[in-house]
Amino acid sequence: MRIHTMMVLLVVTIMLMPLAAQGSEAVAGQDVSPSEDDVPFSISKRTSPSVDGESWSLTVVMDDDVYENGTSFEITTQVCTNNGVCDPPSLMEASIDNKIHSISVTPPSDHTYVNWRVKAIYSDDSYTNYPNGDWYKTWSSCYYQQDTGWDGIDYKDGACDIGSDEAMPGFGFALATTSLVMATALIRRD
Repeated sequence: MRIHTMMVLLVVTIMLMPLAAQGSEAVAGQDVSPSEDDVPFSISKRTSPSVDGESWSLTVVMDDDVYENGTSFEITTQVCTNNGVCDPPSLMEASIDNKIHSISVTPPSDHTYVNWRVKAIYSDDSYTNYPNGDWYKTWSSCYYQQDTGWDGIDYKDGACDIGSDEAMPGFGFALATTSLVMATALIRRD
């Protein structure tokens, strides 16, 4: 019986993990951008906010010394949706013109933000991720956060005003509640 109870609690804990991750997010609606003093590039263009179904683009320019010493860049993106699910990171095929690297991605309907990072690969094959262990972030024009609800420049009168009616607010909450009810039922049954 104890093993059964432990298994149920483990399943509930795993199901609640996405909700805990949502609480550790950056400030909702505020893009996370690099400080130009801390990175070997500058942003020359970035779409902000990102909009469901429209191309989001990013253009970075390598610093002169980095370009001249043979460093190359890889840019990775990750799109997260309003139900708390993030796509796997995707290495983008950048358009490269000397020091200029440009990418674009089209976020799906009901996305919360676009994460992005730059990997600088040096001539000796060592590398550094910017940021290290985290993501820069561009928020959507209409997004949902568990603790604050809906917001963004395209949020109006209780809905996203961008032609999308696919939003599922509170999906994570419904999943967690269902998990707890199932766990309680299974524990009581024993």
